Amino acid sequence: MTTLLYRTPEGPIVEISGAFFRVTEAWDELFGYDDLEGHLRGIARAENKCDGPQTLLSPCHTQEVWAAGVTYFRSRTARMEESQNAGGGDFYDRVYDAVRPELFFKATPARVIAPGGVMRLRKDSRWMVPEPELTLVVNRNNRIVGYTVGNDLSCRDIEGENPLYLPQAKVFDGCAALGPGILVSNQPLPKSTAITLDIERDGKTVAGGKTSLASLARDPASLVEFLTREMGFATGCFLMTGTGIVPPDDFTLKAGDSIRIRIDGIGELVNTVA
Repeated sequence: MTTLLYRTPEGPIVEISGAFFRVTEAWDELFGYDDLEGHLRGIARAENKCDGPQTLLSPCHTQEVWAAGVTYFRSRTARMEESQNAGGGDFYDRVYDAVRPELFFKATPARVIAPGGVMRLRKDSRWMVPEPELTLVVNRNNRIVGYTVGNDLSCRDIEGENPLYLPQAKVFDGCAALGPGILVSNQPLPKSTAITLDIERDGKTVAGGKTSLASLARDPASLVEFLTREMGFATGCFLMTGTGIVPPDDFTLKAGDSIRIRIDGIGELVNTVA
């Protein structure tokens, strides 16, 4: 039985095995439940039934978005290559094998784009790519209560010029997208869970790839433990877990491109860029 939670202009809606139910609580209140899956199934009664959502908002309301880097061998290699002229390549090789992960702030809620929305290309970057990522939904008690699809839009040229420029390469208006909803689950996702990326331009696929959680070198629970060691999140947070799909070095996004990211069991996040 699959439980999917959506944020809509009319309030939260939960889908359980293909049926939709209205949730009367405010979105942020739901981040207070340790057994969010059990709570949502408990409200699946006939009087709460409703139609499926027509418009989806980002699942990020007041929550911060954080991200982990160098969690896949492919991303390690790409970041070493892009920064080798700046002398920063060795940092990424070392952090891939280190006990402490790379964690960084990604976006405020206002900078997160909803499903179907338009993400923003930085005007001072010449090499931008999407990063398709499994994103953890963490409640106010630092527990993983669900999963969603994330797009960590990144500027590879700014990042490669100097590792200290990482915040500028990662954080800007329209730099992240989340959705379409949250797969609410108390259980870890299977290692076989597939992540797929397709980038379309003028109706044709110009880049993409596929990976699975089997290639994720970090345990999601460990990433959350490091993130929350000295920080609390009153309304929870989202944590992107890194990417295992990196387009070729000669590829960069262009205005009008459509980015399609799919993760098994969660759904498909589609955005364009401008």
